[in-house]
Amino acid sequence: MLPDTEHTFQKDIDDISKINIIPGLLEVICQSTGMGFAAVARVTEDRWITCSVKDDINFGLKPGDELEIKTTICNEIRHDNKPVVIDHVAKDPIFHDHHTPAMYGFQSYISVPITRKDGTFFGTLCAIDPHPHTLNTPATTGMFNLFAELIAFHLNAVDEIDSGKMQLQHQKNFNVELEKKVKERTVQLEDTNVSLEKMNKELQSFAYISSHDLQEPLRKIQTFASLIAEKEIDSLTPIGKDYFNRMRNAAERMQTLINDLLAYSRADNDIRKFEITDLRAIIESVKDDLTEELHSKNGIVAIGEMCDVNIIPFQFRQLIYNLISNAIKFTKAGQAPLIEVSSQIAEGKFLKNKNLLPNSYYCHITITDNGIGFPQEYNEKIFELFQRLHSRTIYDGTGIGLAIVKKIVDNHNGYIAAKGELDKGATFDIFFPATRI
Repeated sequence: MLPDTEHTFQKDIDDISKINIIPGLLEVICQSTGMGFAAVARVTEDRWITCSVKDDINFGLKPGDELEIKTTICNEIRHDNKPVVIDHVAKDPIFHDHHTPAMYGFQSYISVPITRKDGTFFGTLCAIDPHPHTLNTPATTGMFNLFAELIAFHLNAVDEIDSGKMQLQHQKNFNVELEKKVKERTVQLEDTNVSLEKMNKELQSFAYISSHDLQEPLRKIQTFASLIAEKEIDSLTPIGKDYFNRMRNAAERMQTLINDLLAYSRADNDIRKFEITDLRAIIESVKDDLTEELHSKNGIVAIGEMCDVNIIPFQFRQLIYNLISNAIKFTKAGQAPLIEVSSQIAEGKFLKNKNLLPNSYYCHITITDNGIGFPQEYNEKIFELFQRLHSRTIYDGTGIGLAIVKKIVDNHNGYIAAKGELDKGATFDIFFPATRI
């Protein structure tokens, strides 16, 4: 027979498991907030034990698992009996250097106390995610408070049933009220899905316009420009030739911009079909496509150890192409580009990235070059749309390539980090979930 304390904790886990609506509540939390992990935890002065969990990010906890109480923020919630809401740990004035986010690798966090009818503290309803999310809103905090109250109500109901004091009508009333609340939340989620579908259709319409209506007049400009270059160029004055060349270059830049915008929009809209893929084959294919560019600068792409991973192949090929072509483009005058690519699969605790979960496996891809580099203060800004660190007259480009890379990494539930130093090259580290081979 279990000791009294262990028996009590097991009863708490069993009581939570009897509340059959809790998995649905955790599902609603994850869908409506974007969080990847949600749980009901039993919290005491010296114990933190999982009672029910939804884990879409491989955090690795199941009912009955325990965390050291001093490593959790829930310990502080038990003490203060107040919710804690963090949209972005790195930017939070109170928790940016707290030991818990650093230990468990999350950037967003919300937890509210679950208090029994007699006022005693049971535990918390909490959610975490390695990405930042907007949580500190009346709708989200109100939902968490409501769900915590429902769980507390049902815990009391379980206690009364166990004591023989619960009447059938009370249970019916509870089920009616619960069904009402779940229907209301379902309607809200359906409305949100309708809005998202509308936005996707608008984006698809933009892609259609970009690929047809915008490109048609541009093709005519380029066609007539080619005719002038072939047959009429000698009749232009030197100033006229200069204007003509500027017009032609502007048309080419617009064509590149339209193509890049289409690639950026398709990075979200294309069908996401994951396949076990040999990364070496993708990199060799990209290397073949860039043969002329490499040959013109005597460039080398050195491929190290490569993994077989579950990815969206055509998206990942675009990612590798953008990073290697950038490395070729941004080289120092008179120096042959050297691009080194390698990968490994390892647990998050062995990889130097605070966003990773310590006990989950990741594929870590490193792409390093010996180019012009960039100031380290721009290590996040370079992934924003239309961001350029150099004049167009020195290096061609639209400022969309790295934004596409970031979106593809996000599609794989991964992270990308950039390190650079002026005139000393750049390194891109990519991490995304993987299964241990």
